[in-house]
Amino acid sequence: MTPEERDLVMGLVFVPGRGRTRTLDEVLAHFGESDGGALALRLLRDAMERRDAVDVEMAVIVKAAAGASGEEFLEPLIELSRADWHTRHEDVVRMLSKLRSPKAVPALGEAARWVPEYLDWDENRALAVKAIWALGAISGPEAQEALEGLRDAENEIIRENAVKQLKRRGEL
Repeated sequence: MTPEERDLVMGLVFVPGRGRTRTLDEVLAHFGESDGGALALRLLRDAMERRDAVDVEMAVIVKAAAGASGEEFLEPLIELSRADWHTRHEDVVRMLSKLRSPKAVPALGEAARWVPEYLDWDENRALAVKAIWALGAISGPEAQEALEGLRDAENEIIRENAVKQLKRRGEL
C-alpha cells in the first residue's frame, strides 16, 4: 500500500471534533472494489503475505468501516493471532470474538496465555482478558475445555476471568 493509499484509508477513522475525511465509497472507488468486506480481506491477505504490520492496521480499518465480519476472515485472523510481527493482537482477538467460531478456540486459548513482547508492560493482561471473554462467547465443549484449562493458570487475572466466564456460562 502506498503512503497515499494509507492516508486515504486513515480518512475512514472517526476523529472527535473533525469526523471522517473520507467515505467508504471513495476508498472502494480508489481500489476498484465495490464491496468493503472483499477489499478488507484482499488488503489483509496482502499485508500478511508481506508481513506488513501497518497495512494490517489499514485492512482492519477498512473491515470496520465496511462492517464486514464474514466467515472468510476466520482463517486469516487465526493466523494473525499467532503472528509475532505485528501489534494488533487485541484487535484480532476482538474480531475473532465477533465470529464466535469453535475453530478459533485453540488460537484464543493461546492468546490468553501468550504475552507478546510489545505487551510485556501490561500487568492487567488485556490481551488475555479479551481472549478469555471471546472464549466465553463461544458455545460448545471446546470453549468450555479451554476455559477450564485457564482456570488453573498461574496468573491470577487469567484464573479470575476464566472462572467468571465459566460461571456466566453456568458451568461452575
